[in-house]
Amino acid sequence: MLQVAFIRENKELVINRLAKRNIDATEMINNVITFDEERRSLQTELDNTLAESNSLSKEIGNLFKSGEVQKANVLKEKTSQLKEISKELSEALNQKVEALNDLLYKIPNIPNEIVPKGNTDEDNEEVFRAGETPNLHEGALPHWELAKKYDIIDFELGNKITGAGFPVYKGKGARLQRALIAYFLDKNTAAGYTEYQLPHLVNEASGFGTGQLPDKEGQMYHVTADNLYLIPTAEVPGTNIFRDVVLNESDLPIGITGYTPCFRREAGSYGAHVRGLNRLHQFDKVEILRVEHPSKSYEALEGMVAHVKSILEELKLPYRILRLCGGDLGFTSALTYDFEVYSTAQERWLEISSVSNFETFQANRLKLRFKNNEGKNELAHTLNGSSLALPRVLAGILENYQTESGIVIPEILQPYTGFKIID
Repeated sequence: MLQVAFIRENKELVINRLAKRNIDATEMINNVITFDEERRSLQTELDNTLAESNSLSKEIGNLFKSGEVQKANVLKEKTSQLKEISKELSEALNQKVEALNDLLYKIPNIPNEIVPKGNTDEDNEEVFRAGETPNLHEGALPHWELAKKYDIIDFELGNKITGAGFPVYKGKGARLQRALIAYFLDKNTAAGYTEYQLPHLVNEASGFGTGQLPDKEGQMYHVTADNLYLIPTAEVPGTNIFRDVVLNESDLPIGITGYTPCFRREAGSYGAHVRGLNRLHQFDKVEILRVEHPSKSYEALEGMVAHVKSILEELKLPYRILRLCGGDLGFTSALTYDFEVYSTAQERWLEISSVSNFETFQANRLKLRFKNNEGKNELAHTLNGSSLALPRVLAGILENYQTESGIVIPEILQPYTGFKIID
C-alpha cells in the first residue's frame, strides 16, 4: 500500500497519477490525510496522558516515602482517572488506525510517469516485436484440436475429474510440459536466480502482503475450514519469504525463481477466447522475483524484460511486448510490461508473461525493509515476472510448430523432451 507520509507530502501527484487509472481519488486521498491527522492527534493526546500518569506515579511514590499519605491518595485518584482516559484514547486510536488501513488497502499503486493513459488493453503501447510468423499449411488447426488429434491433452477428462479449466496432459503432452518447466528453471538459475520450492497454499497475511487481498479475493480459491488460499501465482509465497524482514543493504539484490501450479477462479470468463489452454483454472508457471534497492529497481526491470526476451528468442516464437496503460495496470503495479505470443492458428495474440515493478507498494504491506548505509531502515522495491506461464506458451508451440506430418519440438527443448516431433 502507499505510505501515508508520501501521500501527505505529495497529495496532488498521487491524485494525478491515480487519474491515469481512470480513478478520481480526491475524496479517498483527502480522507487518508484527515484520518492520519486525527490519528496523530489521538496519539499525541495518548502520549501526553501516559506521560502525565507516569509522572504522577513517581510523585506518589515520593509522597508515600515522605509520609504525606493524604496528598498521595489525592493524586492516586487522579491517576485512576488518567488510566481510564488513556484506555478510551487507546481504543479510539486503534479504531482510527484500523479505519486508515482499511482505506489504504483500497487504494492501488500510483502508476509510473511513463505509464500511458488509457481505459482498456486496446490502449496498451506496443514497444517491441520480434519473430517471424510461420506460413502454416492449409488446414492448420488451433491447439485444442491438435491436442485431440495427437492425444496429448484431454480437456474432457479434466472436466470429468474436476470441471472445466482443469486439463489432463498425456504422453508427449505431459513430457513437453515437464520439459518447459525444466528449461525455464535452468534459464532462470543460469541468470543468477536461486530456485525455491514453495507452498501451494498461503495464509491470509500472505495474501494481504502481496496485494491479492482484498483486491482479488473473488478470484482466489479459499479453503474456508483452514482459512488458507490456493496460490494464483508463485509471486505470493515467494515474496512473502521476506515479510517482516529487515535486510542489510549488502544483501541486495535478491533474485529467486520457482515453479508452482497456479489456481484462479477466473469468474465471469466465457466465450471463444477462453477455449483450450487460453484460460484455465489450474495451470503451471515458473516465476522470477526480485528484491531491489530503490535506486536500481528500474534497471532490474529492464534486465528482467531482456531475460524473458532471451527465452522467447530461443523458443523462436513470434512475440511482442506491451507497456500497459493505466486502465489495464494491475492493482499493485507501478509499471508492467506484458509479453504476448502470436497464435498463428487462432490469428490472435496470447499473453504469456507480465513483468512488473511494484516499487515500495508491496514492501510497505510486507514490512520488507533494508538497513541503508546511514543505518536507517528503508523500504525495498519488489519486482516479479512470469518466466514463463506454460499454457499459452504451449499453445503457441503447438500451433506455430505444426506441420502436415506432426508438431515439431523447438530445438532448444529437444534435449529436455527426448523427442523431436509429436506425430
